[in-house]
Amino acid sequence: MRKAILIKFVQVLLAALFLNSVIFYVASSSMMLKNARKDMLYTLETIDSILDYHGDLPRQIQQMSEITGRNQSRLTLIYQDGTVVADTGIDASVMDNHLEREEVAAAIREGSGYSTRFSNTLNETMLYVAYRSDRTGLILRLAVPFSGMREYLPMLLPAAWLSFAVAVLVSLGVTDRLVSSVTKPIQDLSNEMMKVRGDCIDLHFEPCPYPEINVIGTTTVTMSEHIKEYLNRIEKERKIRQEFFSNASHELKTPITSIQGYAELLEHDIVTDSEMKKDFIHRIKKEAVHMTHLINDILMISRLESKEAEVSFSQIRLALLLEDVMDSVEPMAAELGIFLHTNCPPISIYANPQQIQELLMNLISNAVKYNRPGGQVWVTVQELDDQLILRVRDNGVGIPEDSLDRIFERFYRVDKGRSKKQGGTGLGLSIVKHIVSFYHGTIQVKSKVEEGSEFIVKLPQMKEM
Repeated sequence: MRKAILIKFVQVLLAALFLNSVIFYVASSSMMLKNARKDMLYTLETIDSILDYHGDLPRQIQQMSEITGRNQSRLTLIYQDGTVVADTGIDASVMDNHLEREEVAAAIREGSGYSTRFSNTLNETMLYVAYRSDRTGLILRLAVPFSGMREYLPMLLPAAWLSFAVAVLVSLGVTDRLVSSVTKPIQDLSNEMMKVRGDCIDLHFEPCPYPEINVIGTTTVTMSEHIKEYLNRIEKERKIRQEFFSNASHELKTPITSIQGYAELLEHDIVTDSEMKKDFIHRIKKEAVHMTHLINDILMISRLESKEAEVSFSQIRLALLLEDVMDSVEPMAAELGIFLHTNCPPISIYANPQQIQELLMNLISNAVKYNRPGGQVWVTVQELDDQLILRVRDNGVGIPEDSLDRIFERFYRVDKGRSKKQGGTGLGLSIVKHIVSFYHGTIQVKSKVEEGSEFIVKLPQMKEM
């Protein structure tokens, strides 16, 4: 490991130095090019200000050849149609049309332009800068030899090689101590992990100066703690599942109560009107169908947990769906003396009807069950920022603060005595949580003991597929 770290360290160092050199070369070349263009443009503006455009332009340009010829620079005067008027190096009459030259075209469009290319005439790379005269519209172009950083490379290479050599020698000197400081905590961690012999014991790790190794150590210790928590959770879930059959009636009792109430009214001939009898029979059938859907929903949640659910979607008119749910809950609310209030504008949502009905039924029925005689339940639905917002609020018994984090756990009951009396097992809110998660929504709970609770569900509006 020591040798591998040493080799990798030197490789990374050399790569960093090489990359730094490349970046320095590119940045320096770019800066030199920028400064050269700026100076040449300033020179062209100066020449433009001193030229007499009413005089003999070729003679004036030729007079400037004594200055430009010292460093193989060339000054060219061009019409906007590309015709060369004069040039300090070549007879203008033999020169090609320059309209397609990159720097000339840019100067005509934008007022100035530049390009870098190899000149066959001078046999070297030239920097061309063109400027459109504000006085006459003529194009002034200045060309100078430009090699960028290449001419400085012979001077920079010895210094670069020297820095490379010094860096390698220094890195070899300090790597031995570095490797020792890295391998020791790793060895200590390995020795600590060797203590594990099939049992989850407490692991200890002394922090070292390296955060990366500390991450490994703390992660190992955390994994040990998580394994313990996982085993405890499995044991807890085992106990919860033992209560499944006794708690499964929680969500079935509400429709059964409705069916029983309508059946008793029919049995004792309290209802004599034939139309009302048909309506009661229809409601009994409807509640029976609802129980079937409820069982299917529980199975569906199980499939959701295993990622095997196949759910059909359709456009749902929430006002009608909410009305059906309220009709099912009203007998229980009347029995307990609970007043129901709804506010639902004509909103539609693309979802599975059974799932949305199950969500509404569980939230509203819980608000009725965990209320007090004369209590009230408010159900409001609104649409905001492409989200459907459902609020179910009551002024009932409320939820203790220490239970707010657990009410969505499967089969959890806040008040076991009251839950059994009302037929509750904690399954309803777990189903709600699964449905909300299925639609990538959120659910929030606000509650105070003896003041009431409010459940706020936000579902993103899905587009019809």
